[in-house]
Amino acid sequence: MCRRQHVTLVLIVGLLGTSCGYSLAGRGTFLPASIQVIGVPQLANASPYFGVEQPFTEKIRSEFIGRGRYRVLPQEAGVDAVLRGSILSIAIQPSNFNAQQQATRYLVTITTKIEFFDLQANKVLWENSSMVVREEYDLPPDVQAADPQVFLGSAANALDRISTEFARTVVSAILEAF
Repeated sequence: MCRRQHVTLVLIVGLLGTSCGYSLAGRGTFLPASIQVIGVPQLANASPYFGVEQPFTEKIRSEFIGRGRYRVLPQEAGVDAVLRGSILSIAIQPSNFNAQQQATRYLVTITTKIEFFDLQANKVLWENSSMVVREEYDLPPDVQAADPQVFLGSAANALDRISTEFARTVVSAILEAF
């Protein structure tokens, strides 16, 4: 019986030692071990809408910090890798109408350009030159215009949701090599 237990123990240890390398979604990383400090300077804003780059930048920083492995700084100097990005455009289109043919729901589309650069190896690790994020939102009752500046200014919840989704998508793509 002792020999059987010994063989079982050897098999268990062998199986554990040959694991396939998978990790829980959102917790793995394919970045080089040399990357410990990530710079996330303010995203550029090429859209005509003032201030939208701030929540997008903050959400990216928070998402990296939330992963628990990296120190995040708001600059490019003194870091191992840097995330550079730009908000290229913002569009809002009606997607649902009431009986009076007034828009009650809008599709918000934000197009960005993102690059994650390893400063030590002097190479781009990940990039997407036209990353698109889309979300649908109900029009706040006090907003009557489809102007993105009015909509995003009045619908802080919409801006928070879309910037959170954007940050999750970007950081997951970088860390999990998608």
